[in-house]
Amino acid sequence: MSTPTTLYGIPNCDTVKKARAWLAARGVEVVFHDYKKQGVPEAALRGWVKALGWEALLNRKGTTWRKLEPARQAAVGDAAGAIALMLEQPSVIRRPVLVRGDTLRVGFDAGEWAKLFP
Repeated sequence: MSTPTTLYGIPNCDTVKKARAWLAARGVEVVFHDYKKQGVPEAALRGWVKALGWEALLNRKGTTWRKLEPARQAAVGDAAGAIALMLEQPSVIRRPVLVRGDTLRVGFDAGEWAKLFP
């Protein structure tokens, strides 16, 4: 039996599209969790922050971050502030987030993923 794999993201994100295509080409069964339609599971997000740190998850280069008011950006100075923002605006989370058993990856790196799916 294979390890369940979940990919979190937004379907129209180019990086998520690449990741999904890469997984499909390798026949990896994956459950896709759409932030836009399903929101972000708070318990999962808190676990990701604990495992990776909030800085690894917060996308400060994306459009969503750049559109925030400076005061809202400034309020994100710790894990609590980052989690509140990511729950409120899931588009500010780096994408995709891949969860496979105890393995957690943020962003798509074909070389790194090839080690997970030989």
